[in-house]
Amino acid sequence: MRHPVLRGGHHLQLLEGSVQLFPAMVAAIDAAQQEVLLETYIFDFTGSSTEVAYALERAARRGVTVRVLVDGVGCGNAPDASQHRLKLAGVDWRVYSPPGPFGLLSPNQWRRLHRKLCVVDGTFGFCGGINVLDDFHDPNHGKLDAPRLDFSVSVTGPLVVQMRDAMMRLWLRLETTRLLRQAELSGALESLRALRRFNPPFSPSLMPQPGQAARAALLLRDNFRSRVEIEAAYRRAIGRAQQEIIIANAYFVPGRKMRNALVQAATRGVRVSLLLQGRYEYFMQYYASRPVVDALLAAGVEIYEYAPSFLHAKVAVIDGQWATVGSSNLDPLSLLLAREANIAVEDEPFAQRLRQRLLQAMQHEGRRIDAQEHGKRPMSQRAKEWVAMGIMRVALLINRKTYL
Repeated sequence: MRHPVLRGGHHLQLLEGSVQLFPAMVAAIDAAQQEVLLETYIFDFTGSSTEVAYALERAARRGVTVRVLVDGVGCGNAPDASQHRLKLAGVDWRVYSPPGPFGLLSPNQWRRLHRKLCVVDGTFGFCGGINVLDDFHDPNHGKLDAPRLDFSVSVTGPLVVQMRDAMMRLWLRLETTRLLRQAELSGALESLRALRRFNPPFSPSLMPQPGQAARAALLLRDNFRSRVEIEAAYRRAIGRAQQEIIIANAYFVPGRKMRNALVQAATRGVRVSLLLQGRYEYFMQYYASRPVVDALLAAGVEIYEYAPSFLHAKVAVIDGQWATVGSSNLDPLSLLLAREANIAVEDEPFAQRLRQRLLQAMQHEGRRIDAQEHGKRPMSQRAKEWVAMGIMRVALLINRKTYL
């Protein structure tokens, strides 16, 4: 497995929630002259997310190439009228792996597009965990009393070329598959040739610029060359930790290697703090995470549950120097089944900004789990935990047999 190299020459800005991300995205899209690429799991058309849709529509109407790729499950409830309006404006709107007639019963349908990426003119990018979804709206729960906690990063520098490269390769593969299904062989061959000879048409400077000293790397998870890249990056950083590890993760069901890395870090005197989901959202992810907590608490790990709203962040800060922000949860389904994208950063100012926000969330917006109290949880809850863990293990077993 190749290790991603963190390279300098980047300017990075941490963005919290759609309240910060969407205005930055809209400004970048409105300034686009050639191309806008967008990938997201959910594209909702409620509240502030409509501003992103309008910006894409404006860009397409003035002749900018606009390509949007959404997940077939995450965006299954998007209004047809809203999609039609974007398509009518010239937006190339595609759906990744729409569910078949039997839904998700087939393991072939379990692999999802979970990346949240946007690249404008090959020079300006966004990567994180935030869907095109208003902070105060949830598709399943309606209006939220407090905004969900989530992060994204705006980036300029060499990393943006890699982001565009990854997005275009996926787009060309899907286009080739679509044309083959429609028996358009000549078009499919041309798309396949374009994929094989693919080179980004934009050539932003790869030289570091003044004020752009941050070192960063793009971490991708797919089903081909990069199956374990994100988890391995976490484990390497955890293994090097000397003072402090802070992880905020929405669906936290780490595998044995990840659990052992955290326990070993705590055992050697590193302060390990976790901010986890405090509100019930999905049965399997919520209850399957609870048994993992026991071993970590026993090792001295501090665990907090985010209380005001849903936690959707997938971020970490280690020793106040290394940080990651992205779309990947630390659970087996995300790490094995979903296409994910994270940015790893070595930059003290960036890491410290994220660290301070997470400390604030743990100290003032979280509930610390007491080990003794957690150990006394009722058998009814433990039964749900066993069921959730069993479902997850069966799903992983079926998936491995299907694809390996």
